[in-house]
Amino acid sequence: MANRKGGTGKSTSVWATGQCLAHAGHRVLLVDADAQRNLTRCLPLVSADKHLTNVVNGSATLADMMQPVGEGLWLVAATDSLVAAEKVLGADMAYPMLFRNSLDGLENLVDYVLIDTPPSPNSPLSVAALTASTKVFIPTQPELFSFEGVQSLLELIGKIKKNYNPVLAIGGIFLTKYSPTYRRNLHHSFVAMMKEHPELGPLVMETSIRDNVAIAEAQVQRQSLYETAPHSNALVDYEALTKEILAALTT
Repeated sequence: MANRKGGTGKSTSVWATGQCLAHAGHRVLLVDADAQRNLTRCLPLVSADKHLTNVVNGSATLADMMQPVGEGLWLVAATDSLVAAEKVLGADMAYPMLFRNSLDGLENLVDYVLIDTPPSPNSPLSVAALTASTKVFIPTQPELFSFEGVQSLLELIGKIKKNYNPVLAIGGIFLTKYSPTYRRNLHHSFVAMMKEHPELGPLVMETSIRDNVAIAEAQVQRQSLYETAPHSNALVDYEALTKEILAALTT
């Protein structure tokens, strides 16, 4: 999951789709590569000794640092030390290969790896995450700055695809905090503009994620939507999105 603008629902979407995949019987590893640590903060508490900084500084692999946070669900957590570690990482000429080289040993442990990336435009961790990925999914909100963030991200993806990762593809763009039934004409105008855009239009996914307080309530309790709100619109939307993601991963 990636976007070059914060607040688009990126961490929440990694959190929710990871839970949906695990609930469907898949083995899923979530990697919190954002120093804000939003993903880590909404999952069950894990050992403070195992975290992504150890991977960034080269002393461990992702397999070494993964910790269980649910049935079929694991986390490589972020800590405050990730801020300094990323600055050091950016000085390493081989930093784009960080995650690709750290995937060793995961083949027999998990089926999917979902990485929550930083929103910073020049983040070495974002570049490294995209270099290791087969598909990137882009959450966005129906507003101008999010739209511009998507366009900027597409340029970055093009460069990474050309220089580091020729198999990288955009799995899709999905809208968060939005529904076609909302009475927000400006939002609908942005969505229409996005769908008519020659490059972005074909990438817009069918599922959109409605604004729902059940998400924040579950995250505060560090529980899943299946535990706190199994009949919520939030879970309905994210289960639909997860099915779309799985379909995109097979094409």
